[in-house]
Amino acid sequence: MLRLKELREDRDLTQKEVSKIINVPQVAYSYYEIGKRLINYYELSKLADFYGTSVDYILYRTDIRNPYPQGILKDELEKSERSFI
Repeated sequence: MLRLKELREDRDLTQKEVSKIINVPQVAYSYYEIGKRLINYYELSKLADFYGTSVDYILYRTDIRNPYPQGILKDELEKSERSFI
């Protein structure tokens, strides 16, 4: 299950409104909310950007709602690459 319904309702949006934002049929979006259909990474990223959160928050991998600060992931990747050299 994803946090899509919670995020949508926090903004007083309908499924139809959100489905237009990510350019999918309303039925497909409804299935994402109830876990009947898997969401692709592109749509998931668009929703995270739209709601101002992280993909990890939507996926229940963290309870921190704020998105990651820009550059942190890039810095971590560069550190891990240097450790392999």
